[in-house]
Amino acid sequence: MTDQNDSLFRFLLPDAGVRGVHVRLHETWKQILSHADYPARAAGMLGDATVAAALFTGHTKVDGRLSIQLRSSSSLRTLFAECTAAGTLRGIAKLEEGEDAPASLDGLGDDAVLAITIENPGLDPREPQRYQSLVALSAPNLDEAFEDYFRQSEQLPTRLLLATDGERAAGLLIQKLPGEEGDLDSWTRISALFETLGKAELLATSAEDLVYRLFHEEQPEHMGDKPLRFECTCSRERVAGMLQSLGEDEARAAAEPTGAVEVRCEFCGKEYHFPLTEFGILFHGGGISIPAPERLQ
Repeated sequence: MTDQNDSLFRFLLPDAGVRGVHVRLHETWKQILSHADYPARAAGMLGDATVAAALFTGHTKVDGRLSIQLRSSSSLRTLFAECTAAGTLRGIAKLEEGEDAPASLDGLGDDAVLAITIENPGLDPREPQRYQSLVALSAPNLDEAFEDYFRQSEQLPTRLLLATDGERAAGLLIQKLPGEEGDLDSWTRISALFETLGKAELLATSAEDLVYRLFHEEQPEHMGDKPLRFECTCSRERVAGMLQSLGEDEARAAAEPTGAVEVRCEFCGKEYHFPLTEFGILFHGGGISIPAPERLQ
């Protein structure tokens, strides 16, 4: 039985030639929210992006991690959500002081960029294989924007619904299988059933119950599930790598007032302390090369 609170659930509608992924978060979402006091619209977008990142790991081959990142010059400066192949999630939103996110993606501005990035292990562990796709921001919300992305990039009919409140975040993705016709009106029929689903029901219903309610006449097959949990990938080594990328002069300037650089992870709240007395080892001790922080290319 799948954990009904924090899980990824994959299923197949074989006669219709349709696959699906369901994600529901409870404790994971509460932990992400506990590290910042987000206003309502920003929290909603972050929850939707976090669920979408998990959904896409169940839909796409991911051996490392998949992230969704949005940047703009609007009140919502950055939105970032990440899911790893191990089922760990983290996310963050950065806003202008005292502001909330725009009510629609239209309000992000012409310079806004939304990207999906997959990093899989390469032959050299220091150089992961990195694939990035840009998502058009022509739809009013994230689920419709991602629907458009899958239709255009994979050229397969896709439906996606995301929902978030202060306690839970959830999502359902269905897609026509490539090369699978099903019966003549299979996608029309499945899409019509999908249309009966509302956000409140998506949030309140477990994966098994929801798939049965919507698609029981299609004889759905359970294709596996995976528990999901909050976990941050920060570490002292990664923070050291960030300081090394800044350069010794800039790091020393930041440390001069107090005698140390203090770094607090915005994802999990963990604090890292680097005193000036350790800078010799940090910058001249032949330390480990650490990957650069996530960024859009």
